[in-house]
Amino acid sequence: MKSINKFFPKSKIIPMDRFVANALYDKKFGYYSKKTSFGKNGDFVTAPEISSLFSEILALWVVSFWEHLNKPKIFNIVELGPGSGRMSSTLINVFKKFPDFFNSINMFLYEKSKRLKKVQEKKLLGEKIKWIKNFKNIKSGPVVFLGNEFFDAIPIKQYKKVNNILYEQYVGLENNFKIKYFFKKAKLKSKKNLEKFNLLKNQSFIEFPEQGLKELDLVVRAVKRLNGGLLLIDYGFLKQESTNTLQSVKNHKKNMLFSNVGDADITSLVNFNLLKTYFKQKNLQINNIVTQEFFLKKMGILNRAKILSKKMNFKEKAELYYSLQRLLNPMQMGSLFKVIFAFKLKKKNSIGFI
Repeated sequence: MKSINKFFPKSKIIPMDRFVANALYDKKFGYYSKKTSFGKNGDFVTAPEISSLFSEILALWVVSFWEHLNKPKIFNIVELGPGSGRMSSTLINVFKKFPDFFNSINMFLYEKSKRLKKVQEKKLLGEKIKWIKNFKNIKSGPVVFLGNEFFDAIPIKQYKKVNNILYEQYVGLENNFKIKYFFKKAKLKSKKNLEKFNLLKNQSFIEFPEQGLKELDLVVRAVKRLNGGLLLIDYGFLKQESTNTLQSVKNHKKNMLFSNVGDADITSLVNFNLLKTYFKQKNLQINNIVTQEFFLKKMGILNRAKILSKKMNFKEKAELYYSLQRLLNPMQMGSLFKVIFAFKLKKKNSIGFI
């Protein structure tokens, strides 16, 4: 267990979000620096790995959005946290079928993990794609940001409220190298942040995506400067509850949070009402928050599947049906995953949301 020591500084006590950040993103020991996390041989499967239909439908939404903007000659697409590169690969293949659209696009990938960037480069070698660190480098043309399971992987802060006093959750390392929870009285700035988003009312345990909102600040500035929007698809909730949503996964099974640190994924549920409030405060328009099932069906995934199935044998049809069930069934990803679109446009874009 002494190896756990590498995720803690000399102080041995750090905020929960710092601990999760170290476990996931430490350049040498972090999960995303050394693990093949995606797919059957990894620890979890995302929608683009379940079925290429997911990415195909998303590609059609992007093309429709471009048409909604009157087909600009320069159109920027940024995928946030592209993971294995599977979604971008499918997007590009669909985009090529629309020559005028394809000639207009600049496609960028925003990836912080050097290891994952190498994985993406290998898969997307020779494609019309660049990697980007600073959105200020996008100089002209509207932009659309796409984030599938991007926000849930950004570490969150946790607080509890006792007798109207706010405490922040920390984790510490004891002499026997066991990790334990600690609470410290929260800073005034933290309390103001929570009050800003109305998170303290009737809540005894609160999660706050401080780092996630800092990432969104960068995206929002680009959207407001260039016009365009941000589409986020993630698993989460609409109603705030006093619940700890941090979860760890290894080999497609639930893992104890403090077990296999650096070798297991750690995520949290996304508070979509908080995102809605955040975007409104940033003076962006938003559509209704819808489920993944609603969005994909509105965009025609069932019709597309029907067309594809005509050329399939029985086994292929069964696999197609199984993947659709995972994506659309309310008991699986259909309802748990939500879709939100925030934008700055002259005319409202509701494609896929009504």
